[in-house]
Amino acid sequence: MVKKPIKDFYVHLVSDATGTTLQGLSRACLAQFEKIDPVERFWPLVRTERQLERVIQDIEEYPGPVLYTLVDRALRKRLEKRCKEIKVPCMAVLDPLIKGMSSYLGQVPAGIPGLQHALDDAYFYRIDAVDFALSFDDGQNLDGIEEADVIVVGVSRTSKTPTCIFLARRGIKAANIPYVPGVPFPNRIMKIKGPLIIGLTESPKRLVNLRRTRLKADDEDKNHANNTYLDPERVEEEILEARRYFTKNCWPIIDVTRRSIEETAAEIQLLLQKNAKKKVS
Repeated sequence: MVKKPIKDFYVHLVSDATGTTLQGLSRACLAQFEKIDPVERFWPLVRTERQLERVIQDIEEYPGPVLYTLVDRALRKRLEKRCKEIKVPCMAVLDPLIKGMSSYLGQVPAGIPGLQHALDDAYFYRIDAVDFALSFDDGQNLDGIEEADVIVVGVSRTSKTPTCIFLARRGIKAANIPYVPGVPFPNRIMKIKGPLIIGLTESPKRLVNLRRTRLKADDEDKNHANNTYLDPERVEEEILEARRYFTKNCWPIIDVTRRSIEETAAEIQLLLQKNAKKKVS
């Protein structure tokens, strides 16, 4: 008998830390399935039996798959036992990774909740990177921009700011500068040698749509009928001019038309890695 596909369901995410990793893994997994409408029940910082009991009560009321990252053995056993009793899947998503690394390293994992969020040097470096991204957003400030790991350049609405913030959360110091047609690009940037400079580009059609959404305008809005910021031909010229400028300066170019911010950031990280390798060699 063929099982009828499930569309609407609850998925419970149970973590003894912030749950950010768990959410990312869950969403990456669920994105592989079409025509589903999951309702996420999020349970971060679950570290005591009392907290776990509240989670279990919710699972009983809204049954559905359970994905968890708990290191406490007693809590794990209690959760797995109850899920088995009410017949819902219960999966420890990081176990295969931890077991594989443990075998390779010849070490027993520490088993401390939230260890990846410890207030170590790396944590404070990430905080510093976020402050840096905010300070050097949209070309507002150039003093000290030489300290950037990467400088992102692009015309208006090419996701420069959110991309830099995302990179900052990975500990990467990212600044961004707008490319404005007809306006000289800051000469100071052309002279610096430290940061990797990357150009972002976008399809004219999507860029117009993004700008129109930003301005809350539509085709019938007379206030923007002659707005060159939204004119498709002018936007296309703007993009071509920026692309020619990026190519002239031998900057890597990323087309963000079909990319999420996460994908753009991942490509930038790859370029930074390649650039670092070149410097070493």
